[in-house]
Amino acid sequence: MIKPTPNPPETDPTSPYESPDSKRFHEAAERALNHYLGPAQIMASTHQPERMYLANPKYNSESLLANASETLGSASEMLINFAAMLDTSHRKTALGIAQVVMLGELAVNQALDNVEIAN
Repeated sequence: MIKPTPNPPETDPTSPYESPDSKRFHEAAERALNHYLGPAQIMASTHQPERMYLANPKYNSESLLANASETLGSASEMLINFAAMLDTSHRKTALGIAQVVMLGELAVNQALDNVEIAN
């Protein structure tokens, strides 16, 4: 008689907790995975990260968009000033990058106009 499905694959009967060393290795691997894949724990920790580059999740959308708009405006201005010092071929590249930054600034400003202020 022919079976409609093959035999299931054999599973390895060894447990990751078979020896004390393997249990410690498994616990260390779990800690490493939690450390690198668990960003929620980082935000909930008492550790105070450097504030200079922190995007605080408590900031409202209007503040974040206003800051992004100012940053993009500054980047655009720096690129235009830098392009003025370059030769023709490199100047076109820098001005093209400045134009992309300006388009990003316009998009952020449009989003800022659409934000409803929550009271």
